[in-house]
Amino acid sequence: MKTYVIGDVQGCYEALQRLLTTIHFNAEEDTLWFVGDLVNRGDDSLGVLRFIKSLGSACKVVLGNHDLHLLALAEGVRKPNKKDTMASVLKAKDCDELLDWLRKQPLLYVDTAKKAILVHAGVYPFWTLDEAIKAATRAENQLKGEGYLQTIQTMYGNEPAVWRSDLSAQESIRFTINVFTRMRFCDKLGYLDFEETGTIGTQPPHLTPWFQLPMKLDPSYTIYFGHWAALDGRTHQDNRIAVDTGCIWGRRLAAYCIEEKQYYYVKNEI
Repeated sequence: MKTYVIGDVQGCYEALQRLLTTIHFNAEEDTLWFVGDLVNRGDDSLGVLRFIKSLGSACKVVLGNHDLHLLALAEGVRKPNKKDTMASVLKAKDCDELLDWLRKQPLLYVDTAKKAILVHAGVYPFWTLDEAIKAATRAENQLKGEGYLQTIQTMYGNEPAVWRSDLSAQESIRFTINVFTRMRFCDKLGYLDFEETGTIGTQPPHLTPWFQLPMKLDPSYTIYFGHWAALDGRTHQDNRIAVDTGCIWGRRLAAYCIEEKQYYYVKNEI
């Protein structure tokens, strides 16, 4: 029985299927952990959603920024941009069923037995694990429940850029969603920066990748994350495992086996 953490699929259904063949995935024995961004930019977001939903208990999923963008498009909160490739989802007969399933996926998944954390972008360095779980749960409950539409309508924006105990409910949820789905760099005081997206070393000197800052998180936990294709799976830290290896950019789709501590790849043949 093995657990594979899968990088940002972004609608690349064919590459995902070849990757599962490569790792000899058995849905009755193995588990897939998806780091979010299941959809968009690739040519078959609908196929990806249908397949991952069909896996049931054989997979765990956390939400990424592109997944939230799909939910916002469906509600008319955002307009499609030129690079979006999700029209097939929005036109599908099972669209409502798929999106209802998607919005009920968590922002953060914690496996205490494996000492493992699954997230799309990262975990705020200034939160303990309990604080991160509480923040995620508040936002998830809004996405799952009656506050869904209001949350989708108000989740966009770069402010507040730093966590404070006196944030309003709306501000705290926006900050939380930004942390888990958009964060890359921040400064030593905890201010998030959303402009820098490149490789480590290209950022201004006051900014640091979130995973290189001292963290309040229990160091025995390993964080598995995606979102940052420029890292190409390299964090140079044993307990910070990046799995976005730029599939949608014509590079590779990655699966990281937790038990073997090993990456598997397939090239995206686009």
